[in-house]
Amino acid sequence: MSEDKTFLDTRNPWVVDTRELGRRAGLSRTVQRDAPVGTALGVPGVIVVPEGTEIELDLLLESVVEGVLVTGTAVAQLEGQCSRCLDPIEDEVEIELTELFAYPHSTTEATTEEDEVSRLVDDRLDLEPVVRDALVLALPQVPLCTEDCRGLCPECGGKWADLEPGHGHEKIDPRWAALVERFDDSPASGPDQQA
Repeated sequence: MSEDKTFLDTRNPWVVDTRELGRRAGLSRTVQRDAPVGTALGVPGVIVVPEGTEIELDLLLESVVEGVLVTGTAVAQLEGQCSRCLDPIEDEVEIELTELFAYPHSTTEATTEEDEVSRLVDDRLDLEPVVRDALVLALPQVPLCTEDCRGLCPECGGKWADLEPGHGHEKIDPRWAALVERFDDSPASGPDQQA
């Protein structure tokens, strides 16, 4: 494994110092804090966790044989627009986290690639990449203002929810227009209509 280490500053709210947790398997401690999003996460113009938003972290750190197991939740505010009616959306997303941060020189570190498992650096762990990746995967691909949003009328662009019942834009093929005019003017006749 590479010995190139990056310094993790404990003043960063995403960085957790695990020294007081200890390395004996079975020890645990909780971590609750808010951490800011440095760059908007998601698809701009569709749905994002905006830059500067505070993400609420409620985590349990457990010392295990191979490292520190982090479990818990992260909650973030979302902003975007409905993909059917284009109304603005403000919502909240909550994700479940489970991530092992491997100790240096552990079997897990020695038998996995650099990007397969997170690693402790000087007994510190960086939660930002783990939370960021989980949040982006949890964002809806087709955000909706409501589950039953009907969207917009394709003819006039009005929102279906705001239009009167029976709203429509009937278009008649010009080739049939003369027939429609003729039959609209004459009284109905047929097998059911007898004088």
